[in-house]
Amino acid sequence: MIWTVALPELTNSNLRDALFAPRSVAIIGQSDDAAKAAGRPLKFLRRIGYAGRVYPINSRRETVLGERAWPALAALPEPPDHAYIVTQTEAAVAAVEECGALGVKVATVLADGFAEAGVEGIARETRLRETCARTGIRIVGPSSLGVVDLRTRVMLTANAAFDETDFPLGRVFAASHSGSMIGALMSRGKARGTGFAGFVSVGNEVDLSLGEICAATLDDPDIDGYMLFLETMRHADTLRRFAHSAAERGKPIIAYKLGRSATARELAVSHTGALAGEDDVADQFLKSCGIARVDTLEGLIEGLPLLSRVPVAARSGRKRVGVVTTTAGGATMVVDPLASRGVTIEPASADTLARLAAAGVEVKPARLVDLTIAGARYQTMKAALDILTTAPEFDLVLAAIGSSARSQPETTVRPIIDSAGAARPLAAFLVPDAPQALAMLSRAGVPNFRTPEACADVIAAALSRQPPRPLPARTAASAASGGPILDELAAGALLDRLGIARAPSVALEVGIARTPPLPFAYPVAVKVLCAEIAHKTDVGGVALGVADGDALLMAIRKIAATVAERSPGARVARVLVQPMVSGLGEVLLGYRVDRDVGALIMVAAGGVLTEIARDRSLRLAPIDLATAHEMIAEVRSLIALAGYRGRPAGDLDALAHAMVALSRLADDASIAEAEINPLIVREAGEGVIAVDALVKLARNA
Repeated sequence: MIWTVALPELTNSNLRDALFAPRSVAIIGQSDDAAKAAGRPLKFLRRIGYAGRVYPINSRRETVLGERAWPALAALPEPPDHAYIVTQTEAAVAAVEECGALGVKVATVLADGFAEAGVEGIARETRLRETCARTGIRIVGPSSLGVVDLRTRVMLTANAAFDETDFPLGRVFAASHSGSMIGALMSRGKARGTGFAGFVSVGNEVDLSLGEICAATLDDPDIDGYMLFLETMRHADTLRRFAHSAAERGKPIIAYKLGRSATARELAVSHTGALAGEDDVADQFLKSCGIARVDTLEGLIEGLPLLSRVPVAARSGRKRVGVVTTTAGGATMVVDPLASRGVTIEPASADTLARLAAAGVEVKPARLVDLTIAGARYQTMKAALDILTTAPEFDLVLAAIGSSARSQPETTVRPIIDSAGAARPLAAFLVPDAPQALAMLSRAGVPNFRTPEACADVIAAALSRQPPRPLPARTAASAASGGPILDELAAGALLDRLGIARAPSVALEVGIARTPPLPFAYPVAVKVLCAEIAHKTDVGGVALGVADGDALLMAIRKIAATVAERSPGARVARVLVQPMVSGLGEVLLGYRVDRDVGALIMVAAGGVLTEIARDRSLRLAPIDLATAHEMIAEVRSLIALAGYRGRPAGDLDALAHAMVALSRLADDASIAEAEINPLIVREAGEGVIAVDALVKLARNA
């Protein structure tokens, strides 16, 4: 039978149904060998008990795995809602085109060999996108190990980890760029008592992105939170929109992002590009979306129960954790990683200690509330938790339990379970390997951790989470890099427009025979004025402390000769002369548009060694004054400018205003990068002044 169906644009609800609750599925390329990747989907569907219609397609066999095999998609009695294409690469592209022509709503593609395969692979991706545009079909992948919904028993996956039974059904949806990770999350989650509603391996995201797929499930009442395994920040705009919608619905998102290493840093024309590497950008992007990023895989799997209990902070502030324990030594294992993540281990106040004593719980004043072995008794631990979880000095209470968690699991964790609904969020870290106690806590929905690293990781991420920032007015692509660099005079004009004070400047021809009168006094700084030279010091294009007119002529000639030698392709016709400017410190302000996440603003230690120090703070732009002051406080070298140990205080208010002004370039699609280095910070009340600026226009600006 040959049929064609006009496919309307899919709504979120229809897309969700086609992905995770299809009434019929086709497996194109289904193998007769259940041990092969192409043989697993039919086996998995039958084993889990999928109730819809299944059409295995194999043009070379009449049966596969004991069932009828259809020779082609067009031979089916109906267009399936969802096709899982498990053929080789070229055949997969043709299969998508056939699916689109015949009205299949969604196709998931297993094959690789696309963008990662060079020019030919990119051409294949282009064909897939053209098919989507022409027919309306939606594609998951390619390089997708499939989609799974444990509630509807849809298991369209070739992931070998799903070759088992008794899957952990729950209320978490997991999405991953890596196909193998959906199996890893399922199996590790199962071992930890974490249940899942569904999984998706998004692969190359040629069409449907991770954010779009997750957004399609947002109104599913049986999904409470999301677990993301990220490899890149591509399609950041759809991820951001999904995160905003999830926050509106009170559904937390936890993410593990690859790429912490320095090798992932992206070099750009400005110092800002080198300082704001790929992972730094991803970190700030996820924070701006209200997504809790963790550093450990265990934290990813164990973290959502705590996120659902910790309220989102309006602005970053103190992160105070009270630790109650039956083993001070074991609790110390989690104290160190908490402190290294900026979490304060808050001691109990005098009032709280008095309340404990009145309840018959005697503890010594210390950073830990150490109950010793007495804490293994229900009455002692329960009384302590009742008081600590109502104490105003704590944002969260952590119970660190010793050997009794293994030897007496029921008695030990019962007071924690009975306190789970307290006013303050409560979590448990079990020092020994205590699977029975962990399972009891998990079944009761109590956040619990079996390693100190994961415990600290999740607590820090949960307490740092803030509401998503407003959606930007424009996307990163609207200010793509690649345009020309302005010379410093033109860059200075941009600073004038932004209201950022800069040093007065005079441009002089390199061939002058004598120097004209200057509108400012000697000594002066002399710099090559050439848009082709981004970093003047590197090519000998700067002279400082020039004392008089004769010295100025000599400096001009020397700069012209040195730059011609070190940068022979540059056309040097003028120099810029400025008065020497001094202050209390030097700062770098940087702005650039990242290709994935959009506009960024950075403040860093200034000067020629700024990339070595890597002392900086980064946010998505634009920012407000409060955020600017937060950023200033994060830069270690700027602590001295706050009047440290009797030193004069710098004008940090003026610095914050300059940061806000530069960040407003996010509203100007013509600018790809802008940097002030150095910005001189003067004493409080005297302002800041820009000494050097670099501006790169957007492509086609």
